[in-house]
Amino acid sequence: MASKRRAAERRRRSKETLERPQYGWIWKPLLAVLVIALVVALGLGVWWSRTPALEPVSDDAVAASDTAPGMAVVGGLSGLVGTLLDKPGGYLRNDLAPPGVWLDNMPAWELGVLGQARWMSQSLPTIAGSDAAALDAARTALEGDADDWFYPSTERRLEQARAALDGYRQTLGGGQAAFAADGQGIAAWLNGVTRRLDDMGRRLSASVGSPEALAGLDLDTEGLPTETPWYRLDNVFFEARGQAWALHRLLVAMHRDQAERIEAAGLTMRWEALLAELELSQRRLWSPVILNGSGFGLFANHSLVMAHHVLRARDLSRELAEGVATQFDALEVPAADDDARQESGAETVAEENETAREVAAEPEASEGGVKAPRDAANGDGDVTAEEVGGEEAVAEEGVDKESVEEVGVETEENDAAGEALSMPEADEAR
Repeated sequence: MASKRRAAERRRRSKETLERPQYGWIWKPLLAVLVIALVVALGLGVWWSRTPALEPVSDDAVAASDTAPGMAVVGGLSGLVGTLLDKPGGYLRNDLAPPGVWLDNMPAWELGVLGQARWMSQSLPTIAGSDAAALDAARTALEGDADDWFYPSTERRLEQARAALDGYRQTLGGGQAAFAADGQGIAAWLNGVTRRLDDMGRRLSASVGSPEALAGLDLDTEGLPTETPWYRLDNVFFEARGQAWALHRLLVAMHRDQAERIEAAGLTMRWEALLAELELSQRRLWSPVILNGSGFGLFANHSLVMAHHVLRARDLSRELAEGVATQFDALEVPAADDDARQESGAETVAEENETAREVAAEPEASEGGVKAPRDAANGDGDVTAEEVGGEEAVAEEGVDKESVEEVGVETEENDAAGEALSMPEADEAR
């Protein structure tokens, strides 16, 4: 009994000590606030870590927004920058407070998107055919440090890049700026995409310790980077997902701008195959963590699955780059010839040939001594029936290519006619 009383007394004294007025009213509210803050941070972290889905763009929206060449590509790049700023939680990579400072998957995804956006901003002046000030401002803003939080922060530079791209897009829609529609620079952009995908595939494959597991991938196992630490597997995985997501958006925008040329070059099927491969890399991840299993084991290897899609996309982008470099140049040949003929005075040559036909049709032309008026561009001399017959042969065979290329210069037939007029036989005929 005495021991029970002593125990009860100790519990009573302990309870009185904890509920003393000097601090008993503080620790309970603080503990409640801490628990609530942790629950809210956990919920926000889960919400902010959800990557945006690949939303299809309707044909009506495309027709209403992209009415001029280049508007789709510039709008696609501006959309990438806007996604980094407007998604839930905003830009998280430079956060210093929870829950953003605790997250690593979404910041890695943002880095992948930013990498593709930077490469497009560098390639855009070549694709546009002009180094506009707005494009240069957007490129400079996107090349800053992705982790800056002090002024000017990364968010501020992203806002500047979006404003510059939107302004340039408005000038394209209003006709104040011209965007090249000949497809120049697309092959160089695709080559850069190929290099980035190859590097990403190597980093994903470095998660595997055994080179035998990489036998199915077209990859040089000797040139792989060092093995990725287990705590960084998810960072590399989500960076690859970010690159694939951004590249899909840019490829869709580029196809809207260059649909006719891509179809004429016979590259539509490969373009769609690349888009499909990138879509496969964006499938829902059901596991709460990135697994690094091997073979047919109990756990999957998410990095190897992503490496398969990334390296397949690399091969398709390389094929597209080669096809664009050859087929787009081949499509330029007829247009270039037509412009050359128009600029070199082909109309003047056609008028001269028509005049020659009219002279040859006159009855007196068969007598050999009839004079026919010459065009003012050919001099004041006269021409005989034999010379007219020579010009008829030239007219039947078509315009000589070398004479067409010389602007403002007399054709070879006119030179021959001038020499004939200066000969003594032509004087005797007259």
